Amino acid sequence: MFTGIVEGVGKVISLKEQRESWCLSLSLPFEDNSGLEAGASLAVNGCCLTFRENANEEGSFDLLDETLARTNLGTLKVGDLVNLERSMTANGRIGGHFVTGHIDVVGEVKIFEERGKNLYLRVSLPAEYSKYLVDKGSVSVDGCSLTVCEVEEDSFAIWLIPHTLARTNLNDRKVNDKVNLEFDILAKYVARFSSPFIEKLPS
Repeated sequence: MFTGIVEGVGKVISLKEQRESWCLSLSLPFEDNSGLEAGASLAVNGCCLTFRENANEEGSFDLLDETLARTNLGTLKVGDLVNLERSMTANGRIGGHFVTGHIDVVGEVKIFEERGKNLYLRVSLPAEYSKYLVDKGSVSVDGCSLTVCEVEEDSFAIWLIPHTLARTNLNDRKVNDKVNLEFDILAKYVARFSSPFIEKLPS
């Protein structure tokens, strides 16, 4: 489990095909890598991955074809920057919201521009997922816990603050880029449990 508060930005060293999987290797920006041993979890662009071996200045992870197909990790190239967050601890603060590291869908950047003194980001997504979004609600974009400011049938928008741009890879995003989206797990549970009752309501 994660919080959506990005701790650092790593750089892709390699993405190599193996016999039964792919191996992603990243540089790690953390001053203290204790706890990042084989089997530990790390959110990479919001996707929960497992360390293959004890980490030092680098970390490596096995990726399945399914992971590459359902996230933007399959589009990574050497030198690309990725958002990183270590798994949360039970006694730690939750500065963002609960993020599982299981990507729901890949969205696409439609607008990324300055408006006045602020930066405006609009992301398109399949219309069936918009039910999980509400104004002032939370969404994870490439592992960043962000606050939604507008919701339309097939897109949503957020305002980005300088702190977020300085500490994540979102500052490097451009129109048509793919971003990993994970919706608030509480919203997904509510939608799941309420849908049978809503379907029975008279039209």
